[in-house]
This record gives sequence, C-alpha cells and structure tokens, in this order.
Amino acid sequence: MAGIARVLKPGGVAVIETPYLRRLVEQLEFDTIYHEHLFYHSLTALSGVFERNGLTVVDVEMLPVHGGSLRVFAMRTGAGQAGAAVRSLLAEESAIGLCSAAYYAAFAGRVAALGVELKATLADLKAQGHTIAAYGAAAKGAVLLNAFGIGTDTIEFVADRSPHKQGFLMPGVHIPIVDPDQLVARHPEECLLLAWNFADEILAQQAQYRNSGGKFIIPGPKLTLV
Repeated sequence: MAGIARVLKPGGVAVIETPYLRRLVEQLEFDTIYHEHLFYHSLTALSGVFERNGLTVVDVEMLPVHGGSLRVFAMRTGAGQAGAAVRSLLAEESAIGLCSAAYYAAFAGRVAALGVELKATLADLKAQGHTIAAYGAAAKGAVLLNAFGIGTDTIEFVADRSPHKQGFLMPGVHIPIVDPDQLVARHPEECLLLAWNFADEILAQQAQYRNSGGKFIIPGPKLTLV
C-alpha cells in the first residue's frame, strides 16, 4: 500500500480488487480459505490500511468474482472524499458487527454445524446401502473433506474433468480421482459436489447422470440434495 501511495500521481486513482470477507462469511465459504488464497478483507480493514498510508477510499463496487469481491477506488488523502457507496458499506459492516470477535465465532459455529449435518447425512445414506462419490478435485474440496474428516470409508471416488488430476489421490484423505464418465459407468446414488461454487455449470454438465437417477449433494451455503 505504501508503494501504491508512492507511485500514484496527485490526482490519480488506484483501483484494487480483493475477495470480500463479509460474503465469505455469509455464504459459509470456509473451504475457500487455503494456501494460495492468502487474504480476505472487509472495507473497514482496507480503509484503515489506505488511511495509514496517506490514501482515502473514494468509491467501492461489489463484484460476484470468487463468491464476492470488492473493487476499491482510492486517491491521495485530500484529493478525494469517501463517496456514498463507501459510507454506506462501512455503516453496514459496523451494524452487523463485522469487526467483533463474536461475528467470527458465529461463523466458526456455522461451519461446525454444517460438518455435523453433512456427516450425518452421508452416514444415513451409507446405512441405506447407497454408494457415494464426489465431484471436483479442487483445493476447496480437499479443505472440506479434511476439515470434516470425510474419507474413503464414505466416498468411493472423486470425479474431475482434468486429466492432470485423474489417477491421483485427494490430499490427506487419499480418495482416488477418476474421469467423470465413471459417474455414469459406476452410478453412485449420490455425489457430493465439492466444487459447489460452480454448481449450476456442473449440474448442467452431468445431466446424463442426473437424468438416470443420480443426485448431487450440495454442501453450501446450505446443505441440499438435488
């Protein structure tokens, strides 16, 4: 941020985009947090960082990217003032207690509750004699499986379209990764959608599996069976 302040012209505007912390919490995107995703900011936090480096946030836009992102516009302090969008969003963050420890404790509680519900659902399906697979050998999928302790005793395989992943194992839980055609060939009764942020796209791709009676379990932001 100090570097941005140093190179910015007196009347220039710096524009940055960053994943939005509030959307991550609201949509229960805990499985988006992993090594290559290093930060999630609120506008309150960003404003403070800008101000400490001689900059002022003058505008902000909400974007759907990565489950919810902010596009923030800043100028040198004194060159511009916070616009209505900035003032409104800062007030919203304050009103929901985004800067309080309780806000994040509640998030942790919701994640834990989802884990209990998901594992209970999977256990019930297994008790009925169902075979369960998963779809999407993505990093977020590895986070979810490891966070909730879901492994080969529950999931038969993980289907993924990338040939670079097929033939390998999911990190930590060692579930084999296979070609998506195995969904139709082996036809598990249910498939846990690990890449649930692309639910619409994947459900459309796997129409043949669904039309033949297969169902997807979408874990977030609310557990659903479709």
